Amino acid sequence: MTSAPQHRPGDHVIVLFGATGDLAKRKLLPGLFHLAAAGLLPHKYRIIGTSPAQFAISTEEFREHAKQACEDFCITKPTGDPWEAFAPNLSFASSDPDNFAPLVEEVERAEKAIGGSPRRLFHLAIPPDAFMSIVAMLGQSGLATDRSRVIIEKPFGYDLESARKLDAAVHAVFDESQVFRIDHFLGKESVDNILAFRFANGLFEPVWNRDYIRYVQIDVPETLSIEGRANFYDKTGAYRDMVVTHLFQVLGFVAMEPPTALNAKQLRAEKTKVFESMRSIDPHHVVRGQYEGYRSEPGVAPDSQTETMVAVRAEVENWRWQGVPFFLRSGKSMGAGRQVITLGFHEPPLRMFPAHRKSISDGRRNEIIIDFADPGSITTKFLAKEPGAEMSLSTATMVFKYADSFASANALEGYERLILDAMIGDQSLFTSSDGIERLWEISEPLLQDPPPVEPYAPGTWGPDSISKLIAPFRWHLPGTG
Repeated sequence: MTSAPQHRPGDHVIVLFGATGDLAKRKLLPGLFHLAAAGLLPHKYRIIGTSPAQFAISTEEFREHAKQACEDFCITKPTGDPWEAFAPNLSFASSDPDNFAPLVEEVERAEKAIGGSPRRLFHLAIPPDAFMSIVAMLGQSGLATDRSRVIIEKPFGYDLESARKLDAAVHAVFDESQVFRIDHFLGKESVDNILAFRFANGLFEPVWNRDYIRYVQIDVPETLSIEGRANFYDKTGAYRDMVVTHLFQVLGFVAMEPPTALNAKQLRAEKTKVFESMRSIDPHHVVRGQYEGYRSEPGVAPDSQTETMVAVRAEVENWRWQGVPFFLRSGKSMGAGRQVITLGFHEPPLRMFPAHRKSISDGRRNEIIIDFADPGSITTKFLAKEPGAEMSLSTATMVFKYADSFASANALEGYERLILDAMIGDQSLFTSSDGIERLWEISEPLLQDPPPVEPYAPGTWGPDSISKLIAPFRWHLPGTG
């Protein structure tokens, strides 16, 4: 499922909608070049950039744009034989819902050059409000066939109603087996490592339940502000942008039952079972924060109630997790950029260690901390005896760092991995329509009656009320309560 394939995908025509946009520049074009340089793209392929006619550029300009993108954002620099082999496979064609002929002609030209019956992969790196019109165009133009697949970027709707409308529009053109809703978090090597850590080790899976675990935290703060994305962000906010799309997906991997096999059908089924078991989000168990100065950002409404940070208490009501709170937090302009899962364990009685209170001041004793920012690490915290005559305890740690143990030169970035999986047709790490609709369903109470936003200073960890939300526990990251 999730390791790099041992053989290349079949021949492909890859069409990038939004090919001159920020996502394509930072991730998609560098990622495709890295795959090509690593010998992981098909033996024969063409990459066609496309945009509305008013933003169209020539093929030569597109190649220069791609080269600069790779120069700026790719580990493998666009020089020598790798670039000389890659660049001729790039071309550009305009496309509009009312005039898709240039793109159709370019796809036909690319397929003729490849020969045979190559697959088509359409990547919609475009604003969400354009998804339905582009999907409809792919159907009307005849570009969507049984040999086609489509990658759709987040967000997958803004609420339950819009998610259902989007799914209906997509399924009118593509079968669910052809749809790849991409979440770059799930392309991380470190997400695979969660599965390996749990299911490949008899030491951990037996205690991965409510009998041993008291709480779970998934914490993804960011130091960046909205960076000029007010047009998107002020309509979206941290909950829609990060929690529904990313953090709930990670929760699904942490909380799922052991699948019978590591394949798309089984993994998606077990993750969906987790989502079906989740309680609807209680607005009283949510803190919404807005960093001071947000309303002064260009394009933000002066009275905006959009949250730039959110903390949520979620609950999974099944036999494994009943009574275990899952605390999720993410936001902009916070104290650090991290991607951390913390599992806190029940503690044994410690009356037999009368001196332990002297040496344990932070209240954090038995935890497993998984850093899933690639390359990632796993830390276990436990109590050990301090040297000396007295039986005094202190917190100790053991740390495993993937970068110290495995060569990472050939590791794939999240987008690279997921694009490769889409070409192969492996949906293991992509979100199903049932799963995403269920997440919007449990979000409805919060979206309909959100608590007011509370201010927080940039560079901090959010409003003070996040400490009350998680009490009697504490956030793992330093300085957060």
